[in-house]
Amino acid sequence: MSGLVELRLGRVARLELVNPPLNLTTEAMFHELAAACATLEDADPAEVRAVVVTGTGERAFSAGSDVKAFESGRGPDGPARLALEEETVSRLARLPMPTIAAIEGNALGGGLELALACDIRVASERARLGLPEVRLGVTPGAGGTQRLPRVVGAAIARELILTGRVLSAEEALAIGLVTRVVPAGQAITEAEAVGEEIAKRGPLAVREAKRLIDQAMDLSLDDGLAAELEASVRIFDTQDMLEGASAFLEKRDPVYRGR
Repeated sequence: MSGLVELRLGRVARLELVNPPLNLTTEAMFHELAAACATLEDADPAEVRAVVVTGTGERAFSAGSDVKAFESGRGPDGPARLALEEETVSRLARLPMPTIAAIEGNALGGGLELALACDIRVASERARLGLPEVRLGVTPGAGGTQRLPRVVGAAIARELILTGRVLSAEEALAIGLVTRVVPAGQAITEAEAVGEEIAKRGPLAVREAKRLIDQAMDLSLDDGLAAELEASVRIFDTQDMLEGASAFLEKRDPVYRGR
């Protein structure tokens, strides 16, 4: 893969926006991101166990859309372009393995929407995060109005989206928008450490746990518990479950094979 998105496969894969200094979310970038997601969707659970999502350079994870391209959102081609953005971000959110956003610089607008599609967000102390679209007379269009309330709660999300306020990394940590803040230059290192910790766990169990957490917001408690039970039955029928139990009893590290 080349151009605006680079994908490096491995136990902890790296998915990187490569359009510095701002890593803007263009139509071409979304096509490449969709192709990267397709590759990850087909990855063997044992071979790709987590993905770090980041942007090249220190200035921005992604500063979102190019304002100069706003006019292209009008007219007959506009709806398809906007749908491509939302569908691709949703595809990132639905990846079967956990994703960790490494936010070294600004994550604004569509950039924050990409980070919100990740399961875990790690920010550098110099990061700034927000959905400032209303300042430009537009609305978040790639999941921001739906995912931000699910992460920080409806009341805080309303204030942030309706004012377009941009937060510091520490403010984002205080409301749970990010889970870790690290010194400048350390976001990717920290995110990869989180990914390595996940990679040591049973990959099938991790994938099922991610799926169940994603469903929790949309299912009733009873339906969610039923889904959890069904997943547990499937996991207890795997070789990984036997390996995990054996390793625990033998006081050794497990060797999971995603089977």
